[in-house]
Order: sequence, then structure tokens, then C-alpha cells
Amino acid sequence: MFEAQVFTLYPEVFPGPLSKGLYGKALSNKLWGLKVINIRDAATDKHKTVDDSPYGGGTGMLLKADVLANSIDQNIKKGERIFYLSPKGKKFDQKLAQELSRDKSVSLICGHFEGVDERVLTTRNIEEISIGDYVLSGGETAALVVLDSILRLLPGVLGNEESSMDETFENGLLEYPQYTKPQIWEEKSVPEVLLSGDHNKIKDWRLSQSEAITRVRRPDLWQKYKKD
Repeated sequence: MFEAQVFTLYPEVFPGPLSKGLYGKALSNKLWGLKVINIRDAATDKHKTVDDSPYGGGTGMLLKADVLANSIDQNIKKGERIFYLSPKGKKFDQKLAQELSRDKSVSLICGHFEGVDERVLTTRNIEEISIGDYVLSGGETAALVVLDSILRLLPGVLGNEESSMDETFENGLLEYPQYTKPQIWEEKSVPEVLLSGDHNKIKDWRLSQSEAITRVRRPDLWQKYKKD
């Protein structure tokens, strides 16, 4: 069973949307598990203090290294990878999601305030990852995104293993347009090729559509796709 661990100051956020639909069913069927760790439980003073002001001045507060390290040491097994959701981390993408889905577990740290003391990141070999070039109020939202992208790749979670193989980013391209009934809606018809029953033609059409959309909307992906 794939095990997810989330370190957070707001454990009530989880599992959140991951308790619904196919993910919730997979959780109940023990295809994956979730352990939510309240970082505040590792604080040792009577006020359960988890943050303090940064040395050198500046606005905001930092998550204390001793508190976070205590929380990690109490819950992480030796050799397990730990990720801190951070806007200065490496970009989280489909390739990394696939890599992590093949592991037995993933541990995510949700930051708050202005971040965490750098020393805990280095001493505990914590990898920093970012879901995009923007700032969130906390890492919980980002953690849900990361878990969502990993869980859908686990065997048996989606039910149809082919459904995850033909989507955006799986082949380096954006997904082609999709259509369903009614065949004609507001005087607009479904493309004829999709009604032809010719699977080779449909496959070629979908590829050409994916290439055209990627070329226009994501030139960065298009350039990488052409090199590969």
C-alpha cells in the first residue's frame, strides 16, 4: 500500500477532497493510506510555540528548526524521501509524479509564515518542490495538488488504467479536444473523424490536435517535445 505522510499545522485540512470519489474509495479499500502529523505536537514549551522571528530582521515568522526536526524524527523512517512545498523548490511535474507513484511512500511538509529555518532542510536532506511560480498562504493546498497527481497513477485507483495514459503531459503534449453527446449542440457538430470508426485516423487526428494546441499554448513544451 502506498503511504502518504503530511506534516502540517492544520491537520483538519486533510484528507479534504482526497476523501471523495475514486480517491476516497481507494483510501477505504487500502490502496493508499494517509498519516497526518500535527507539527505543533512536537513543540516542547507549554505554549506549543512553532515559529519565531528571523535572525537579521525582516517581516514575518519562520517555522522553528527544532520543532520541525522533532516532528520529522518521530515519524520518518531512515531513507524515506521528504519534500517541503516551497516556491523556491524545483518544479513539480508529471515526470516526478510518476517517479513518486512508484515509491512506497511520500512525505510532504506544509510550510507557513515566511518559511522554515534553513538548517532543518539541510540536516534532514529535505527536497524542496514547487507546484508553480506563485505564492500560497501555506503548503496545504500544494500538498493536495501533489498527492492528487500521484494517487491517480497508483494501480487500481482510477479503475481504468488506460485513462491516465492518454492525458495532458503523459506524452509531453497537451491533451487533444474531447467531445460527447449530443452530436450537434448549438449548431456545432462533433468533428467527423471521431464518428468514422477508423481508429487509426482518430489516433492521427488526436495527435495532430495535441501538437497544434501545444505549439500555440505552451511553446516551452513544444520545443522539448521536438527535441525528444
